[in-house]
Order: sequence, then structure tokens, then C-alpha cells
Amino acid sequence: MALGIGIQNIREGSALSLPLRVEGRSRKSAFYYGAMSAIVESIAAVLGAYAVMSMTQLLPYALLFAAGAMIYVAVEELVPGAQEHKNTDIATGGVMAGFLIMMLLDTTLV
Repeated sequence: MALGIGIQNIREGSALSLPLRVEGRSRKSAFYYGAMSAIVESIAAVLGAYAVMSMTQLLPYALLFAAGAMIYVAVEELVPGAQEHKNTDIATGGVMAGFLIMMLLDTTLV
């Protein structure tokens, strides 16, 4: 997995390093800033792992919130047919309410 993340970070670092090099920075400086742009992911991964381990009681609610946000974005941005008229918020709320009802029925009737 680390190899995959490293391969992905090559293009992200290049997107920062190459313009810096064209701008006139030294190779060492451009490489340094490109590498430092990737270090943020490692720091955030450690902080995220710590947060998950220390807040196991809140994790289901946090995941519920994240799932709701993802459904909202999917309906708001990816389903343009529901967004053609003025009542876009009502259409989005209707889809989310329908999804909630279906999930409740699915979990309670099983």
C-alpha cells in the first residue's frame, strides 16, 4: 500500500515541483517543496488513526454524518435531472428522506 501511495504522490509532487523549477528555483528547493507537500498525508494519517482509536464511541455517528454528506453531494451534483427546476433543495431532501426510509425498512424488517 505504501508503494501505491508513493506512486500517486509522484504526480502530486511533480505538480508542485516542476512549476517551481521552471520559475527558477534550484532542483534541491523544488524537490524539497514537492516532498513536503506529501508529508501532510502522513501526518494526517497518524492524527486520523489516533482520532479513530480514541473516539470509538463517536465513530458510528461520524461515519453516519460522512455518509449523509456523500449522499447529499451525489444527489446535488451527480443527479442533474432532480435539479432542473427551482425546488432543488426539496428534490435533494426527498431523495435523502426516501433513502432514510428504505434503510430503516431494510434494517428493521430483516
